Amino acid sequence: MPSTTSPAPVRELTLPFGDHTTAVRVTGDLDGAARRPLVVLHGGPGCTMDYLLALADLAERGIPVVHYDQLGNGRSTHLPDAGPEFWTPQLFLDQLDSVLAGLGIAGEYDVLGQSWGGMLAAEHAVLRPAGLRSLVIANSPACMDTWSRAALALRAELPADVRAALDTHEADGTIDHPDYQAATAEFYARHVCRVQPMPADVARTFAWIDEDPTVYHTMNGPTEFHVTGTNTGWTIEDRLPRVQARTLVLNGRYDEATDECVAPFVDRVPGATWVRFEESSHMPHVEEPQLYLDVVDAFLAGAPLPAGVTR
Repeated sequence: MPSTTSPAPVRELTLPFGDHTTAVRVTGDLDGAARRPLVVLHGGPGCTMDYLLALADLAERGIPVVHYDQLGNGRSTHLPDAGPEFWTPQLFLDQLDSVLAGLGIAGEYDVLGQSWGGMLAAEHAVLRPAGLRSLVIANSPACMDTWSRAALALRAELPADVRAALDTHEADGTIDHPDYQAATAEFYARHVCRVQPMPADVARTFAWIDEDPTVYHTMNGPTEFHVTGTNTGWTIEDRLPRVQARTLVLNGRYDEATDECVAPFVDRVPGATWVRFEESSHMPHVEEPQLYLDVVDAFLAGAPLPAGVTR
């Protein structure tokens, strides 16, 4: 049950990462808490911590929560002139390690990664870091080819006029046209965040991407529909049996991370548990927030999950 004590303290700080800095937000007491810290990895690549700040409510249940902006995003150092060769999964693995070391929590911690953050979390877990105890992979593909197929299949189910707008403006190279943006927003309302208008924290993340899309465009591409960046062809499927941490896999009934996308995590990570949120798409942490927190809290505690949620 949620705590009835005073709100958990919030601390904002910056940590060095090579010649750059990482913006970090810690909710709760890293030193005095009875439970392990949870490190939250945001998606994109190219998003910010903002849209995941609802997870800070876990601190009221005794779990210190660490958010941070990945390099090139939000309040961390921006590098708009860095070339494609700079933006690699290894870069972000190194940044994660620097956050763990900088906060002094590398000896024991849990990780929750959402979307691209779950891909990054899986890359971290297959290395079998000594301090990783539990892993939550939320709304993430194990293979970008599967992700692309799923996006096109969901796109094919959109209304005919929406599909026509997408097709026309992609063919014309005018994806900045208001009609294309409106069609994209229709996809997002169905498969990214079904809470409309989007909550302020979610909208803030998209505003950050608009301000500096370097990482998103370089690693993913200009839209959700076509992966043309450096993550093209990425897969972790064959390496998943190396994961030793307890693992929970999450997605939503209407998620762009479809059941097919998350299936390799469920099937290949030893002992993985799968929960699908039936009223959610890509952001069940804001679409079904209470149930989401209950599920994550119970899993991290090693307690039974809420009745009826396990697939």
